[in-house]
Amino acid sequence: MLSAIAVMGISGISGFFQQPETLPIVENIPKEKPQLQPEQQNHNLDIQKTSTLLVSADQLLAHIQKLNFQRFTTKERSLSRTYITNQLQKYGWKPQIEKFPTGVNIFTQKPGTDKTAGAILIAAHYDTVDSSPGADDNASGVSVVLEIARLFANYPTPKTLQLAFFDKEEAGLLGSQAFVKQAARLKNLRGVIVMDMVGYACYTAGCQQYPPGLPITPPSDKGDFLAVVGDMEHLPLLNAFNQTHPNFPVVLTLPIPFKGLLTPDTLRSDHAPFWYQGVGAVLVTDTANLRSPNYHQPSDLSKNIESSFFTGAAQIIVNATNNLLETSGVLTTQPAT
Repeated sequence: MLSAIAVMGISGISGFFQQPETLPIVENIPKEKPQLQPEQQNHNLDIQKTSTLLVSADQLLAHIQKLNFQRFTTKERSLSRTYITNQLQKYGWKPQIEKFPTGVNIFTQKPGTDKTAGAILIAAHYDTVDSSPGADDNASGVSVVLEIARLFANYPTPKTLQLAFFDKEEAGLLGSQAFVKQAARLKNLRGVIVMDMVGYACYTAGCQQYPPGLPITPPSDKGDFLAVVGDMEHLPLLNAFNQTHPNFPVVLTLPIPFKGLLTPDTLRSDHAPFWYQGVGAVLVTDTANLRSPNYHQPSDLSKNIESSFFTGAAQIIVNATNNLLETSGVLTTQPAT
């Protein structure tokens, strides 16, 4: 992550913390089904579809182990791309290598069943700073994108699902900036989910820091929640993350006005270039060095990933992804009536 997220001087946030109905997580579907009415059969089909989208902690942590090395030099980033593309191909995707002057992005997509429904992009950067193996920053984000690739590979949705792995985020968001310069990549793009550090939690009082002037009541003085930052012009995209489940982290959603012009610290990851192209995007994060002592350090190792928090965060992201791929509504904020 380019820098810590600091949210200062935001007004009008508390009114946007609605809790919409969450997607069900069903672990056991009975093999013998009773005779159901048509509307009940449709509901049961929806439950069965959702039950196939349960993340695997083993899969998630295996990706982090495989990427548990510095990804800073040209050779190291090339090795990272080889692993990512091999995994995508294993899941049945066809990754495309997209070069820009200082780096290389990876892109792939699965067409939706409705050609008019548009696309949702899920993304994470794969590079690190020098001297850090970047298990949380950002092998954790890459791992979740790969898990989404596995889960949705044979899972039809109305919207097209796009996946991107950005290079050179740590050098100034260069990969995502190169991506948004391609007009074809933004055509029919309805929303973007960017993950930048989603695997670290701390459970002692005072371990979570907050920037001064935060105009909401923090959910905890512990670092046990997931933060989701979005622009106010696309609140339905942000609200897809308003989920509650006893086994998942609490989600703190932060709607940012004026595309972050008043809060420049909210622009320091790969969601920001999309905001300035008018595309709705959210950043999902564990808040970086506001919580983690391992931020940009040699200690950002796989052993310091908190597996239960990480798995719960990944499931929240998968649920939101499914919600956004299935919904037929617009993702722009509508005027109050």
